[in-house]
Amino acid sequence: MKKPRLSFWQIWNMNFGFMGIQFGFALQNANVSRIFETLGANKEEIPILWLAAPVTGLLIQPVIGYFSDRTWHSKLGRRRPYFLIGAILSSLALIAMPNSSTLWMAAGALWIMDASINISMEPFRAFVGDMLPDRQRTSGFAVQTFFIGAGSVVASALPFILTNWFGVSNTAPEGEIPPSVVWSFYLGAFAFISCIIWTVTHSFEYSPKEMKEFSQEGFEEESHGINEFFSSFVKMPKTMIQLAFVQYFSWFALFCMWIYTTSAVTQHIFGTEDTTSKLYNDGADLVGLSFAAYNLFSAFLAFLLPYLAKKTSRKLVHIICLFTGAAGLASISFINSPENANLIYLSMVGIGLAWSSILTMPYAMLSGALPANKMGIYMGIFNFFIVIPQITAASILGYLMVNYFDNQAINVIMLGAVSFVISALLTFFVNDKSE
Repeated sequence: MKKPRLSFWQIWNMNFGFMGIQFGFALQNANVSRIFETLGANKEEIPILWLAAPVTGLLIQPVIGYFSDRTWHSKLGRRRPYFLIGAILSSLALIAMPNSSTLWMAAGALWIMDASINISMEPFRAFVGDMLPDRQRTSGFAVQTFFIGAGSVVASALPFILTNWFGVSNTAPEGEIPPSVVWSFYLGAFAFISCIIWTVTHSFEYSPKEMKEFSQEGFEEESHGINEFFSSFVKMPKTMIQLAFVQYFSWFALFCMWIYTTSAVTQHIFGTEDTTSKLYNDGADLVGLSFAAYNLFSAFLAFLLPYLAKKTSRKLVHIICLFTGAAGLASISFINSPENANLIYLSMVGIGLAWSSILTMPYAMLSGALPANKMGIYMGIFNFFIVIPQITAASILGYLMVNYFDNQAINVIMLGAVSFVISALLTFFVNDKSE
Protein backbone atom coordinates (compact mmCIF):
# COMPACT_ATOMS: atom_id res chain seq x y z
CA MET A 1 0.00 0.00 0.00
CA LYS A 2 1.45 3.36 -1.09
CA LYS A 3 1.05 6.68 0.67
CA PRO A 4 -1.31 9.00 -1.20
CA ARG A 5 -0.05 12.30 -2.53
CA LEU A 6 -0.91 15.26 -0.33
CA SER A 7 -2.18 18.56 -1.69
CA PHE A 8 -0.05 21.69 -1.66
CA TRP A 9 -2.08 23.16 1.21
CA GLN A 10 -1.75 19.99 3.27
CA ILE A 11 2.03 20.20 2.86
CA TRP A 12 1.84 23.94 3.64
CA ASN A 13 -0.10 23.41 6.89
CA MET A 14 2.08 20.56 8.13
CA ASN A 15 5.22 22.72 7.74
CA PHE A 16 3.80 26.05 8.94
CA GLY A 17 4.97 25.45 12.51
CA PHE A 18 8.58 25.45 11.36
CA MET A 19 8.27 29.20 10.78
CA GLY A 20 7.74 29.59 14.51
CA ILE A 21 10.68 27.34 15.31
CA GLN A 22 12.85 29.47 13.07
CA PHE A 23 11.78 32.62 14.91
CA GLY A 24 13.51 31.10 17.91
CA PHE A 25 16.64 30.01 16.05
CA ALA A 26 16.97 33.25 14.06
CA LEU A 27 16.68 35.47 17.13
CA GLN A 28 19.24 33.25 18.81
CA ASN A 29 21.69 33.25 15.88
CA ALA A 30 21.49 36.99 15.18
CA ASN A 31 21.41 38.32 18.75
CA VAL A 32 22.91 35.95 21.32
CA SER A 33 26.55 36.91 20.62
CA ARG A 34 25.45 40.54 20.82
CA ILE A 35 23.80 39.86 24.20
CA PHE A 36 26.92 38.07 25.46
CA GLU A 37 29.17 40.97 24.43
CA THR A 38 26.76 43.47 25.98
CA LEU A 39 26.92 41.57 29.28
CA GLY A 40 30.72 41.68 29.26
CA ALA A 41 31.95 38.64 27.31
CA ASN A 42 35.22 38.86 25.39
CA LYS A 43 35.23 37.67 21.78
CA GLU A 44 37.31 34.60 22.63
CA GLU A 45 34.79 33.63 25.36
CA ILE A 46 31.73 33.71 23.09
CA PRO A 47 32.09 30.22 21.55
CA ILE A 48 32.42 28.58 24.98
CA LEU A 49 29.24 30.32 26.13
CA TRP A 50 27.45 28.68 23.20
CA LEU A 51 28.73 25.22 24.19
CA ALA A 52 26.05 24.03 26.65
CA ALA A 53 23.27 24.37 24.08
CA PRO A 54 24.60 21.92 21.46
CA VAL A 55 25.71 19.42 24.11
CA THR A 56 22.12 19.37 25.36
CA GLY A 57 20.84 18.97 21.80
CA LEU A 58 23.16 16.01 21.31
CA LEU A 59 21.37 14.23 24.15
CA ILE A 60 17.83 15.41 23.49
CA GLN A 61 17.49 14.84 19.72
CA PRO A 62 17.82 11.05 19.56
CA VAL A 63 15.75 10.64 22.74
CA ILE A 64 12.90 12.74 21.32
CA GLY A 65 13.22 10.91 17.99
CA TYR A 66 13.08 7.53 19.72
CA PHE A 67 10.01 8.35 21.82
CA SER A 68 8.19 10.14 19.00
CA ASP A 69 8.52 6.96 16.92
CA ARG A 70 6.55 5.17 19.64
CA THR A 71 4.09 7.84 20.75
CA TRP A 72 0.47 7.74 19.71
CA HIS A 73 -2.16 10.11 21.09
CA SER A 74 -5.72 9.74 19.85
CA LYS A 75 -6.04 13.49 19.13
CA LEU A 76 -2.48 14.80 18.75
CA GLY A 77 -0.93 11.82 16.97
CA ARG A 78 2.75 10.86 17.03
CA ARG A 79 4.91 13.95 16.38
CA ARG A 80 2.52 16.81 17.24
CA PRO A 81 2.64 16.37 21.05
CA TYR A 82 6.34 17.15 20.89
CA PHE A 83 5.75 20.18 18.66
CA LEU A 84 3.43 21.60 21.31
CA ILE A 85 5.50 20.82 24.41
CA GLY A 86 8.64 22.24 22.81
CA ALA A 87 6.81 25.39 21.71
CA ILE A 88 5.56 26.17 25.22
CA LEU A 89 9.00 25.71 26.77
CA SER A 90 10.75 27.63 23.96
CA SER A 91 8.39 30.60 24.22
CA LEU A 92 9.09 30.88 27.95
CA ALA A 93 12.84 30.70 27.30
CA LEU A 94 12.59 33.41 24.63
CA ILE A 95 10.93 35.70 27.16
CA ALA A 96 13.60 34.94 29.76
CA MET A 97 16.65 35.41 27.50
CA PRO A 98 16.63 39.23 27.06
CA ASN A 99 15.88 39.72 30.75
CA SER A 100 19.25 38.20 31.71
CA SER A 101 21.20 40.57 33.92
CA THR A 102 24.44 38.60 34.04
CA LEU A 103 26.49 36.55 31.62
CA TRP A 104 25.81 33.24 33.39
CA MET A 105 22.06 33.90 33.27
CA ALA A 106 22.20 34.53 29.52
CA ALA A 107 24.24 31.34 28.98
CA GLY A 108 21.69 29.38 31.04
CA ALA A 109 18.78 30.88 29.12
CA LEU A 110 20.46 29.90 25.84
CA TRP A 111 20.89 26.35 27.13
CA ILE A 112 17.20 26.04 28.05
CA MET A 113 16.08 27.74 24.83
CA ASP A 114 18.14 25.48 22.57
CA ALA A 115 17.00 22.34 24.39
CA SER A 116 13.35 23.40 24.13
CA ILE A 117 13.58 24.29 20.44
CA ASN A 118 15.07 20.87 19.75
CA ILE A 119 12.04 19.18 21.32
CA SER A 120 9.85 20.84 18.67
CA MET A 121 12.29 20.74 15.77
CA GLU A 122 13.54 17.16 15.72
CA PRO A 123 10.14 15.47 15.10
CA PHE A 124 9.37 17.91 12.26
CA ARG A 125 11.95 16.25 9.99
CA ALA A 126 10.43 12.83 10.70
CA PHE A 127 6.93 14.29 10.21
CA VAL A 128 7.68 15.02 6.54
CA GLY A 129 9.12 11.53 6.11
CA ASP A 130 6.03 10.00 7.76
CA MET A 131 3.43 11.83 5.77
CA LEU A 132 4.81 12.12 2.23
CA PRO A 133 5.61 9.52 -0.42
CA ASP A 134 9.20 9.65 -1.66
CA ARG A 135 8.25 11.52 -4.85
CA GLN A 136 6.94 14.43 -2.74
CA ARG A 137 9.64 14.58 -0.08
CA THR A 138 11.94 17.01 -1.89
CA SER A 139 8.96 19.35 -2.27
CA GLY A 140 7.98 18.77 1.37
CA PHE A 141 11.40 19.73 2.68
CA ALA A 142 11.48 22.67 0.24
CA VAL A 143 8.24 24.06 1.72
CA GLN A 144 9.77 23.55 5.16
CA THR A 145 12.81 25.51 3.96
CA PHE A 146 10.52 28.30 2.73
CA PHE A 147 9.03 28.66 6.21
CA ILE A 148 12.47 28.55 7.79
CA GLY A 149 13.49 31.39 5.50
CA ALA A 150 10.30 33.38 6.03
CA GLY A 151 10.51 33.11 9.82
CA SER A 152 14.17 34.02 9.81
CA VAL A 153 13.66 37.09 7.62
CA VAL A 154 11.23 38.66 10.04
CA ALA A 155 12.97 37.51 13.22
CA SER A 156 16.45 38.60 12.13
CA ALA A 157 15.20 42.03 11.09
CA LEU A 158 13.04 42.64 14.17
CA PRO A 159 15.55 44.83 16.12
CA PHE A 160 16.04 47.05 13.04
CA ILE A 161 12.29 47.19 12.34
CA LEU A 162 11.46 48.12 15.92
CA THR A 163 14.12 50.84 15.95
CA ASN A 164 13.53 52.41 12.54
CA TRP A 165 9.78 51.92 12.14
CA PHE A 166 8.55 52.19 15.72
CA GLY A 167 11.23 54.27 17.43
CA VAL A 168 12.34 51.61 19.95
CA SER A 169 15.90 52.37 21.07
CA ASN A 170 18.72 50.08 19.92
CA THR A 171 21.18 51.34 22.53
CA ALA A 172 21.28 50.99 26.29
CA PRO A 173 23.62 51.79 29.20
CA GLU A 174 26.63 49.52 29.66
CA GLY A 175 25.63 46.02 30.73
CA GLU A 176 21.98 46.41 29.66
CA ILE A 177 20.34 44.77 26.63
CA PRO A 178 18.80 47.30 24.20
CA PRO A 179 14.98 47.55 24.27
CA SER A 180 14.78 46.69 20.54
CA VAL A 181 16.37 43.30 21.27
CA VAL A 182 14.18 42.69 24.33
CA TRP A 183 10.94 43.30 22.43
CA SER A 184 12.16 41.22 19.49
CA PHE A 185 12.40 38.20 21.78
CA TYR A 186 8.92 38.85 23.19
CA LEU A 187 7.42 38.98 19.69
CA GLY A 188 9.39 35.85 18.77
CA ALA A 189 7.87 33.94 21.68
CA PHE A 190 4.36 34.84 20.49
CA ALA A 191 5.14 33.85 16.90
CA PHE A 192 6.67 30.54 17.97
CA ILE A 193 3.66 29.26 19.89
CA SER A 194 1.16 30.63 17.34
CA CYS A 195 2.74 28.89 14.35
CA ILE A 196 3.04 25.57 16.17
CA ILE A 197 -0.61 25.70 17.21
CA TRP A 198 -1.55 26.23 13.55
CA THR A 199 0.24 23.04 12.46
CA VAL A 200 -1.11 21.04 15.41
CA THR A 201 -4.70 22.04 14.62
CA HIS A 202 -4.51 21.99 10.79
CA SER A 203 -2.67 18.74 10.07
CA PHE A 204 -3.19 15.02 10.63
CA GLU A 205 -1.03 11.92 11.13
CA TYR A 206 -1.32 8.33 9.97
CA SER A 207 -2.07 5.81 12.71
CA PRO A 208 0.40 3.02 13.58
CA LYS A 209 -1.83 0.58 11.66
CA GLU A 210 -1.74 2.76 8.54
CA MET A 211 2.03 3.24 8.83
CA LYS A 212 2.48 -0.51 9.01
CA GLU A 213 0.44 -0.92 5.84
CA PHE A 214 2.50 1.75 4.04
CA SER A 215 5.86 0.35 5.11
CA GLN A 216 7.56 -2.71 3.69
CA GLU A 217 9.62 -2.98 6.88
CA GLY A 218 6.58 -2.82 9.16
CA PHE A 219 5.97 -0.27 11.86
CA GLU A 220 6.98 -1.35 15.33
CA GLU A 221 5.17 0.04 18.33
CA GLU A 222 7.16 -1.81 21.00
CA SER A 223 10.12 -0.17 22.74
CA HIS A 224 13.62 -1.63 22.85
CA GLY A 225 15.22 1.12 24.92
CA ILE A 226 18.85 2.16 24.71
CA ASN A 227 19.88 -1.05 22.93
CA GLU A 228 17.91 -0.01 19.87
CA PHE A 229 19.59 3.39 19.83
CA PHE A 230 23.06 1.85 19.75
CA SER A 231 21.94 -0.78 17.24
CA SER A 232 20.52 1.94 14.97
CA PHE A 233 23.68 4.02 15.30
CA VAL A 234 25.93 1.09 14.35
CA LYS A 235 23.67 0.07 11.44
CA MET A 236 23.29 3.52 9.87
CA PRO A 237 22.54 3.25 6.14
CA LYS A 238 25.52 3.96 3.88
CA THR A 239 23.87 7.07 2.43
CA MET A 240 23.39 8.45 5.94
CA ILE A 241 27.08 7.95 6.80
CA GLN A 242 28.13 9.75 3.62
CA LEU A 243 25.72 12.62 4.29
CA ALA A 244 26.98 12.86 7.88
CA PHE A 245 30.38 14.10 6.67
CA VAL A 246 28.72 16.55 4.30
CA GLN A 247 26.55 17.87 7.15
CA TYR A 248 29.48 18.18 9.54
CA PHE A 249 31.47 20.58 7.36
CA SER A 250 28.49 22.57 6.07
CA TRP A 251 27.17 23.18 9.59
CA PHE A 252 30.64 23.98 10.94
CA ALA A 253 30.74 26.75 8.31
CA LEU A 254 27.33 28.00 9.44
CA PHE A 255 28.38 28.12 13.09
CA CYS A 256 31.49 30.09 12.17
CA MET A 257 29.12 32.59 10.57
CA TRP A 258 26.47 32.67 13.30
CA ILE A 259 28.89 32.97 16.21
CA TYR A 260 31.28 35.54 14.72
CA THR A 261 29.49 37.64 12.10
CA THR A 262 28.53 40.30 14.67
CA SER A 263 32.14 40.59 15.83
CA ALA A 264 33.47 40.46 12.26
CA VAL A 265 31.15 43.16 10.96
CA THR A 266 31.54 45.56 13.91
CA GLN A 267 35.32 45.07 14.05
CA HIS A 268 36.33 44.62 10.40
CA ILE A 269 33.76 46.84 8.66
CA PHE A 270 32.68 49.40 11.30
CA GLY A 271 36.02 49.54 13.15
CA THR A 272 34.67 49.43 16.71
CA GLU A 273 34.43 47.05 19.67
CA ASP A 274 32.59 49.48 22.00
CA THR A 275 29.23 47.77 22.63
CA THR A 276 27.68 51.00 23.98
CA SER A 277 28.44 53.03 20.83
CA LYS A 278 25.93 53.79 18.11
CA LEU A 279 28.43 52.60 15.51
CA TYR A 280 28.65 49.15 17.12
CA ASN A 281 24.87 48.79 17.41
CA ASP A 282 24.36 49.99 13.83
CA GLY A 283 26.78 47.25 12.77
CA ALA A 284 24.95 44.68 14.92
CA ASP A 285 21.63 45.75 13.36
CA LEU A 286 23.18 45.32 9.91
CA VAL A 287 24.07 41.74 10.86
CA GLY A 288 20.43 41.10 11.73
CA LEU A 289 19.32 42.58 8.41
CA SER A 290 21.91 40.63 6.44
CA PHE A 291 20.78 37.42 8.15
CA ALA A 292 17.23 38.37 7.18
CA ALA A 293 18.44 38.85 3.60
CA TYR A 294 20.04 35.42 3.23
CA ASN A 295 16.91 33.83 4.69
CA LEU A 296 14.76 35.81 2.24
CA PHE A 297 16.82 34.51 -0.67
CA SER A 298 16.61 31.03 0.83
CA ALA A 299 12.83 31.16 1.16
CA PHE A 300 12.24 31.90 -2.49
CA LEU A 301 15.02 29.69 -3.82
CA ALA A 302 13.49 26.77 -1.91
CA PHE A 303 10.74 26.47 -4.55
CA LEU A 304 13.34 26.44 -7.34
CA LEU A 305 15.44 23.63 -5.86
CA PRO A 306 13.00 20.72 -6.52
CA TYR A 307 12.75 21.80 -10.17
CA LEU A 308 16.54 22.00 -10.54
CA ALA A 309 16.97 18.65 -8.77
CA LYS A 310 14.47 17.04 -11.15
CA LYS A 311 16.30 18.42 -14.19
CA THR A 312 19.77 17.46 -12.90
CA SER A 313 20.21 15.66 -9.57
CA ARG A 314 19.93 16.44 -5.88
CA LYS A 315 23.67 15.90 -5.48
CA LEU A 316 24.66 18.35 -8.21
CA VAL A 317 22.30 21.02 -6.91
CA HIS A 318 23.73 20.64 -3.41
CA ILE A 319 27.33 20.83 -4.63
CA ILE A 320 26.72 24.04 -6.58
CA CYS A 321 24.87 25.64 -3.67
CA LEU A 322 27.67 24.85 -1.21
CA PHE A 323 30.29 26.38 -3.51
CA THR A 324 28.21 29.57 -3.78
CA GLY A 325 27.97 29.63 0.02
CA ALA A 326 31.76 29.49 0.25
CA ALA A 327 32.05 32.40 -2.18
CA GLY A 328 29.51 34.40 -0.21
CA LEU A 329 31.33 33.98 3.10
CA ALA A 330 34.75 34.70 1.60
CA SER A 331 33.51 37.91 -0.05
CA ILE A 332 32.71 39.50 3.34
CA SER A 333 36.45 39.96 3.93
CA PHE A 334 36.60 42.42 1.00
CA ILE A 335 34.11 44.80 2.67
CA ASN A 336 36.16 47.10 4.88
CA SER A 337 34.30 50.34 5.72
CA PRO A 338 30.83 51.55 6.82
CA GLU A 339 30.48 53.31 3.46
CA ASN A 340 30.42 50.04 1.52
CA ALA A 341 28.89 47.92 4.31
CA ASN A 342 25.72 47.31 2.29
CA LEU A 343 27.73 45.14 -0.10
CA ILE A 344 27.25 42.42 2.50
CA TYR A 345 23.82 41.83 0.97
CA LEU A 346 25.52 40.54 -2.19
CA SER A 347 27.48 38.12 -0.02
CA MET A 348 24.20 36.91 1.43
CA VAL A 349 22.89 35.79 -1.97
CA GLY A 350 25.45 32.96 -2.05
CA ILE A 351 24.92 32.13 1.61
CA GLY A 352 21.15 32.07 1.10
CA LEU A 353 21.48 29.59 -1.76
CA ALA A 354 23.67 27.31 0.39
CA TRP A 355 21.30 27.59 3.35
CA SER A 356 18.29 26.71 1.21
CA SER A 357 19.99 23.57 -0.08
CA ILE A 358 21.35 22.53 3.34
CA LEU A 359 17.82 22.54 4.72
CA THR A 360 16.37 20.61 1.79
CA MET A 361 18.68 18.28 -0.15
CA PRO A 362 20.36 16.25 2.63
CA TYR A 363 17.00 15.45 4.22
CA ALA A 364 15.41 14.58 0.88
CA MET A 365 18.31 12.24 0.10
CA LEU A 366 18.31 10.78 3.61
CA SER A 367 14.58 10.09 4.02
CA GLY A 368 14.54 7.79 0.99
CA ALA A 369 17.30 5.67 2.55
CA LEU A 370 15.68 5.19 5.99
CA PRO A 371 13.32 2.45 7.23
CA ALA A 372 9.91 3.95 7.99
CA ASN A 373 9.70 2.38 11.44
CA LYS A 374 12.87 4.22 12.55
CA MET A 375 12.39 7.57 10.82
CA GLY A 376 12.33 9.53 14.09
CA ILE A 377 15.35 7.96 15.76
CA TYR A 378 17.45 8.16 12.59
CA MET A 379 16.54 11.81 12.07
CA GLY A 380 17.58 12.38 15.68
CA ILE A 381 20.89 10.62 15.11
CA PHE A 382 21.39 12.56 11.87
CA ASN A 383 21.09 15.77 13.85
CA PHE A 384 24.24 14.70 15.71
CA PHE A 385 26.05 15.96 12.64
CA ILE A 386 24.55 19.39 13.16
CA VAL A 387 25.33 19.44 16.87
CA ILE A 388 28.85 17.95 16.78
CA PRO A 389 30.20 20.71 14.47
CA GLN A 390 28.61 23.27 16.79
CA ILE A 391 30.47 21.70 19.71
CA THR A 392 33.66 21.71 17.64
CA ALA A 393 33.16 25.37 16.75
CA ALA A 394 32.43 26.34 20.35
CA SER A 395 35.49 24.45 21.56
CA ILE A 396 38.16 25.66 19.14
CA LEU A 397 37.15 28.93 17.46
CA GLY A 398 38.03 31.18 20.39
CA TYR A 399 41.45 29.51 20.72
CA LEU A 400 42.10 29.74 16.98
CA MET A 401 41.12 33.40 16.82
CA VAL A 402 43.42 34.43 19.67
CA ASN A 403 46.40 32.24 18.81
CA TYR A 404 46.29 31.99 15.01
CA PHE A 405 43.90 34.59 13.63
CA ASP A 406 45.38 37.72 15.29
CA ASN A 407 42.14 38.26 17.24
CA GLN A 408 40.38 39.15 13.99
CA ALA A 409 36.89 37.65 13.78
CA ILE A 410 36.83 38.03 9.98
CA ASN A 411 39.38 35.19 9.78
CA VAL A 412 36.85 32.84 11.41
CA ILE A 413 34.42 33.75 8.62
CA MET A 414 37.10 32.78 6.08
CA LEU A 415 37.54 29.44 7.87
CA GLY A 416 33.81 28.90 7.38
CA ALA A 417 34.24 29.45 3.63
CA VAL A 418 36.91 26.73 3.52
CA SER A 419 34.58 24.38 5.40
CA PHE A 420 31.84 24.94 2.81
CA VAL A 421 34.27 23.94 0.05
CA ILE A 422 35.17 20.70 1.87
CA SER A 423 31.46 19.91 2.29
CA ALA A 424 30.83 20.44 -1.43
CA LEU A 425 33.67 18.10 -2.38
CA LEU A 426 32.38 15.39 -0.01
CA THR A 427 28.93 15.56 -1.62
CA PHE A 428 30.42 13.98 -4.77
CA PHE A 429 30.73 10.70 -2.84
CA VAL A 430 27.09 10.50 -1.63
CA ASN A 431 24.96 7.65 -3.00
CA ASP A 432 21.46 9.09 -3.42
CA LYS A 433 19.63 5.78 -3.08
CA SER A 434 16.07 6.98 -3.69
CA GLU A 435 17.06 8.85 -6.83
